[in-house]
Amino acid sequence: MANEVIKLEEIQKSYFMGKHELQVLKGITLDILRNEYVALMGPSGSGKSTLMNILGCLDSPTSGKYILNGHDVSTMHDNELAGIRNKEIGFVFQQFNLLPRLSALENVALPLVYAGIPKKVRNEMAEEVLRKVDLADRSHHKPNELSGGQCQRVAIARALVNNPSIILADEPTGNLDTKTSYEIMSIFSKIHSEGNTVVLVTHEEDISNYAKRVIRLRDGLIESDKRKQTAELV
Repeated sequence: MANEVIKLEEIQKSYFMGKHELQVLKGITLDILRNEYVALMGPSGSGKSTLMNILGCLDSPTSGKYILNGHDVSTMHDNELAGIRNKEIGFVFQQFNLLPRLSALENVALPLVYAGIPKKVRNEMAEEVLRKVDLADRSHHKPNELSGGQCQRVAIARALVNNPSIILADEPTGNLDTKTSYEIMSIFSKIHSEGNTVVLVTHEEDISNYAKRVIRLRDGLIESDKRKQTAELV
């Protein structure tokens, strides 16, 4: 299907400790369509973090095939994966992962530095996405001058700046209070409504309710995969 942005076929992932094999993913087959909003859920040890790392091209499967936006990434080497990550994926992490000595604008522009985009253009693109997350007035503040919620908005803007194929968010509200969590999730809803594909890892049911599709993992397999009736795919 041309509308697939992620296609997984029988993805397995094992870790080896001496001669002992620990099988974490036991055959994941999954399609995610363009402009879907998906929550990945599951108890500790279910394999959701491992699956997220594979989706984000931070790790490679032991076997199986992974097609990301038309690219077969399952057999790529580290340098190729790094290029795909920078071009195709926007990451949002629980810990924000901002560089403390850089301003909000400079943090947002960082992926564009790696992409070789000139400074003037970088700054214009960074300013535009900071406006999208309502942080234009904080563009020259450093992370220690921002609240947790504002730092996460910077991280979301950084994830958006390259116009990636997918936004991957790993427990994006894990370090935030309830009110701020809901504010951040409303930003993700807005991002999704503007046509972005969002994949969210969370263990919180109220956060997963923002997604239009919930995939639950257990013991390295998909336990359930449910789309909400209200989901609208474009």
